[in-house]
Amino acid sequence: MRETVTTALEGNEKTYQVQNRSVKSIISDLTSLLKGLVLVVNVLPVLTGFWLALHFTNASILEYWDVLLITMIGSTLVIAGALALNNWYEVDLDRVMERTKNRPTVTGNFSMNAVLTMGIVFTILGFALLLFTTMEAVIYTFIGWFTYVVLYTMWSKRKYTLNTMIGAISGAVTPLMGWTVIAPGYHIVPITLALIVFIWQMPHTFAIAMRRYNEYKRAGVAMLPVVHGFEVTKRQIVVYIICLLPLPFFLASLGTEFVVIATVLNIIWMITGIRGLFMKQDIKWANHMFIYSVNYLLILFILMMVVTW
Repeated sequence: MRETVTTALEGNEKTYQVQNRSVKSIISDLTSLLKGLVLVVNVLPVLTGFWLALHFTNASILEYWDVLLITMIGSTLVIAGALALNNWYEVDLDRVMERTKNRPTVTGNFSMNAVLTMGIVFTILGFALLLFTTMEAVIYTFIGWFTYVVLYTMWSKRKYTLNTMIGAISGAVTPLMGWTVIAPGYHIVPITLALIVFIWQMPHTFAIAMRRYNEYKRAGVAMLPVVHGFEVTKRQIVVYIICLLPLPFFLASLGTEFVVIATVLNIIWMITGIRGLFMKQDIKWANHMFIYSVNYLLILFILMMVVTW
């Protein structure tokens, strides 16, 4: 009798462990499929754009809490849909790259049809929700989705080093997506935010391409360091960081504290970039640049909301 009970308990425990591992595996696969960090980095400017539009129109978040909810869910779904479609289309590249070899499209944990369906459904649901906001926000969202899925993923990524600039357009519209659900987009603040995100993506993506040089080369992706080498890439990184220097001054309406902190962040990044021109440890430098770039954007956009609280 005791043996029967013990066996039953052991069986239940094993079943629980398997189910628990399955849940963790699904969450891990979804995070990998939807590129968790990329999703967060793209959704944050949407929220910031929305928040700043409230601030500059003297509107209360209590008046627009329902619009905020629809905007955040809708934009997150559209971005998630675009990322899923990117993974579906690039599965052949992901198979030969170390950093993407565990994506569910490669491991087979999610079928290709499931990922394609997920990408389409997320996209449709996201746009359906955003239709309850403004047409201008929908247009900017479509520009971002179309640029990323069609112009970047399906057309330019494998062929042209300009793929980074083309892909940067999809990120640049995210602040405008959030702003235009409240107010028209022809305002210096959302335009400057879009420029910041656009320019930021260049050194950020170039640093990634340097870190993953061998993988991109093996996959045949026309990233700048693969085609033109590290020295050209490092100079390009510095040039784009320098282009960020004047932008905080166009946001003087956010206060002196913001302009000072943003400028300090830019100067530190520029100095770090210039140091890389004289370093031989290119990959180590690229790692530093990548980490700094992620923190730079998070700090900058969170700071914008803090100073206007």
